[in-house]
Order: sequence, then C-alpha cells, then structure tokens
Amino acid sequence: MRLPRTATLLIALLASCTAPAIAPAARADGTVLWRLVSKACVPNQLAHHDPAPCVLVHLDDGIERGWAVLKDIRGISQFLLIPTAKLTGIESPELLAPDGPNYFAAAWSQHDRVGAALGHTLRRQDIALAINSRLARSQEQLHIHIDCIRPDVRDLIAQHQGELTSSWQPFPVPLVHHRYFAMRLKGDTLSQDPFRLVAARLHDPAAEMPRQTLVLAGADFPDGPGFVLLDGEVRLLHGDLGGGEDLQDHSCRLAR
Repeated sequence: MRLPRTATLLIALLASCTAPAIAPAARADGTVLWRLVSKACVPNQLAHHDPAPCVLVHLDDGIERGWAVLKDIRGISQFLLIPTAKLTGIESPELLAPDGPNYFAAAWSQHDRVGAALGHTLRRQDIALAINSRLARSQEQLHIHIDCIRPDVRDLIAQHQGELTSSWQPFPVPLVHHRYFAMRLKGDTLSQDPFRLVAARLHDPAAEMPRQTLVLAGADFPDGPGFVLLDGEVRLLHGDLGGGEDLQDHSCRLAR
C-alpha cells in the first residue's frame, strides 16, 4: 500500500519546524523531520519510486549516505536537505568523517528549486544555505535550510567579499547583529565540506561544534563563481543562540 501524505505529520511539521530561532527547542516535537523522512519519504521511494511527502529522495549510495529534500511549510520557497541516516545535528561526529557525504554540496545542488518555487530566476548570490546551532534549532535531525538570502546580508557580503581570503578571518561587520568568521571558496560547485572547514578552525571540535552555526552564501567573484562561508557561534551574553537561519529571508523579497 502506498504511504499517505498524513495530515498529522504535516500539521506537526508546521508546529515544530516553523519555531523562530530564539524559541527553545524543548517547545517543539524534535522528531518530526526524522519521522517524515524515515517513515514516509524513504519507504515510499523504495516501494513506489515516489518520494512523497518529500520532493526528492537520493539513495544512490544507500540510506546511510543518502539525503532527502522536503519543501518546508514555512516560507514560499524554503526547502530542507535532510540526511536519510540518523544524524542529530551540527554536532554529529559522523559529519567530520573523511569519507562522509558532503551534505552542503548536496544542498547547493538543489538551490534552483528556490527560484522554481518562486517562478523567478535567481542569481547564485541571492541564495543561502544555513544550519543552526544546537541551541537554536527545533529539530533533532540534521537539516540544512535552502532559501533566499536577506537583501541587506547579500549587499554587505558583496560589499566586503573583496576583503575575504581562502583562510578564516572575522567578517568586517555584523550580519543581522551577529558576528561571523568568514572565508571565500572558489568554484561553481562546492568541492570542500563546510563542516570540516569549520572543525579545522576550532580548538576542540567535539566540544565546540554544537555551538556553531553555518551559512553558505553563493557569490560571484571577479575571477569567477564561488561561495562565502560564514561561521557564527553561540554568544549567550549577547542574546545570540547561533541561528544562522536569521540571514535568510523566507519571504524572499529579492524575488519581488
């Protein structure tokens, strides 16, 4: 029997995944994404070659290395990249395995879905990927947000991208009142893994990764396409829970 698009799961998704970054994760059911992927999207894909309620399930290298793409209820053009393996979040040690999947590269391969949902062609610098810190997220399954970038953030990145190098350095100005480290990555596609790049910057990745939040913004440098990778950190005394998703715009004003 074909697995249904259960209203219960989708209603729970609306309640659990749309919590703002400042809301405590304890207020939400943190298992919704994992249940959607593991009990609906993957079984439906395997049995019927239909990823519903996801829009895509990629299992070419097996479930342990696979991923799914889900249209989030929040926003008109937001999608989520979700591993089909059980990975709690940014702190999962499996993300730093040398031969592990590059989930950010997979997420970027799906960025055209944002423009398609809007019926509008977007430039690469109009798109950002984000993953929140352990404190700022509402779900206990790794997921990367794919959506439009805030116009003011896009403009500040463009203004200062000439000051960035291939090594980590503080971004010159705050972004949505948050401080970030930044580096530039060259290439039309993402060959380096942001999780490993951030871990290499930290003194104790096992202890510090839960406090990190990553944002990958598309960029168009004078010498070709690339990315600006931003790494922020929880700063409780400044009211910063590490919600890199704040740099995205789920209403996508850029498309208007």
